[in-house]
Amino acid sequence: MSSRSAKAKKGGASSITHQPASKCARACTVGPKGEGIIAANDGCVHVHNTDGTGCKLEEAEEWIEVMKVSPDGKWLAVGSHDNFIRMYDTAAWKMCGTAKGHSSAIETMDWSADCKYMRSTCLAYELLFWNIGEDGAMAQDPSGASNTTAVEWASKSVKFGWHCDGIFPRGTDGTHINRVIGNPEGTLIATGDDWCNLRLFRDPVRKGGKPRTFRGHSEFVTNVIFQGERIFSVGGYDQTLMQWKKC
Repeated sequence: MSSRSAKAKKGGASSITHQPASKCARACTVGPKGEGIIAANDGCVHVHNTDGTGCKLEEAEEWIEVMKVSPDGKWLAVGSHDNFIRMYDTAAWKMCGTAKGHSSAIETMDWSADCKYMRSTCLAYELLFWNIGEDGAMAQDPSGASNTTAVEWASKSVKFGWHCDGIFPRGTDGTHINRVIGNPEGTLIATGDDWCNLRLFRDPVRKGGKPRTFRGHSEFVTNVIFQGERIFSVGGYDQTLMQWKKC
């Protein structure tokens, strides 16, 4: 991370560390050429090339919750707590588009398999759809929910939508679900929640669907991913990475 001792630009990211905001990683991903891409709590994105060089992207006004590289590797989408999604060209690491439509912090994003659409959710429970131009420009599609019914999504991480409307137990408001992820085969959806649970559903999750529930963490589950025959989950205050193998 950066060597500077900067504070978060606005608001302040939630963290259990006393390190400066510039040294605390919030989100990470891998670029098309193996670059390590890390977003810090100060709102900066650091791109680390495999040859030791790199650059820093500083446009965000608040800390960053999520980043997603497009399936073709051409674009990096960055979702910030300043309510903006920013698009970067991975060839030159220059910002080429912004999306403003959410009324709260960006929480999750998915690319379509053909890289022509994105969908995103925010902390205000909004699910928005975006058309992606050939130059990386983003335009909101108000009818995206119906216009993308036949679209194949490269990932399933948004918390709201037809494919996952059964993940919320009756009487809950949705805030306890921290992460949602679908497996590459499109057969399973996993969630991590505030009750320390990893839950596994069939995809799509219809209302009334019963999951298999796995308990190992002693604190809330902050992230879940599929990797081959395994599921990896990360706990919050227990600071634990667990792996679960298919039996």
